[in-house]
Amino acid sequence: MGSNAPTREEALKVLHEYNESDSLRKHAYAVEGVMRYSARKHGEDEEKWGVIGLVHDLDYEKYPDEHCTKTREILEKDGWPEEYIRAVTSHGWGICSDVEPKTLLEKTLYAIDELTGLVQANALVRPSKSVMDMTVKSVKKKWKSPAFAAGVDRSIIQKGADMLGVDVSELIEDTIMGMREVADEIGLRGDVTK
Repeated sequence: MGSNAPTREEALKVLHEYNESDSLRKHAYAVEGVMRYSARKHGEDEEKWGVIGLVHDLDYEKYPDEHCTKTREILEKDGWPEEYIRAVTSHGWGICSDVEPKTLLEKTLYAIDELTGLVQANALVRPSKSVMDMTVKSVKKKWKSPAFAAGVDRSIIQKGADMLGVDVSELIEDTIMGMREVADEIGLRGDVTK
């Protein structure tokens, strides 16, 4: 690969090589969708943000105890640029990585990773089973109920929003909008007539 930026095709190839689980692949597509949406919103490189979103959990299925560490090894071996590797490892800051998110890209990935899970869980309990008719208000309501999607660490999302200097509501809106763009790939188009 050399110094060239990795393509989406290359990212998908490595994602599928290390992740066979449908739910992990869908999570990767959801994060990619939100990263692409956020990149466009901020006038950043959509391709780079999307590719990093796709591979952010690369090692999670096969090496859960080495999350973030193993990804670095895999991507270095494949000749990925350090900027991409650093961004991917920074999303585990304070959990499984000591790489602090510094750039807008890194802070965004850190903030929205867990949030895609909350939005997905919210979509699945809606009559429509869809992100297409979802509102920020409905997600905020579920946010306040710790029993709902209990695996989603709201403190990480809040920390990410604080790092970005935005309100959680804005982050939720960006996440919904980004996930709408990949609704078919993540199985959340649903039926909004219900």
